[in-house]
Amino acid sequence: MALREIRLSDDPILRKKSKEITEITDRIKILLDDMVDTMNEADGVGLAAPQVGILRRAVVIDIGEGPIKLINPEILDVEGEVIDIEGCLSVPGKSGTVCRPEWVKIKYIDIDGEEKTLEGKNLLARAICHEIDHLDGILYTDKMIEEVELEDEEDINNEV
Repeated sequence: MALREIRLSDDPILRKKSKEITEITDRIKILLDDMVDTMNEADGVGLAAPQVGILRRAVVIDIGEGPIKLINPEILDVEGEVIDIEGCLSVPGKSGTVCRPEWVKIKYIDIDGEEKTLEGKNLLARAICHEIDHLDGILYTDKMIEEVELEDEEDINNEV
């Protein structure tokens, strides 16, 4: 697989809405594999296609349990609220507090074209919401309550 360049917050592509994926081609599968490699190389827990310059509704997430590849993810239901610190691979060196659902249920298409549902709590819920925001041109800084100065990068809960 190949590493892709991560677009930074001043790149206008990050503010555009991504298009639905209508067919799962080899190109889409390669994109998702490349996104996993790019996310891992950057020590992230999530990456959305716009972050590598592709305006398609594709997301990869790995909170330490192996990569999840989501095509056309859509939030079905949320519960609770948690304010926690977030970072973003497209906004390096910064972090801030953001309110996200404690639990989320989504539907998505897997790489075999099957529609599935996924429920996530805590970090997984946060990562899912953060990455879906990217698909709609929203950065965590748009929802940030306050910027947080961290002494150690290890303190960032989720570089998503």
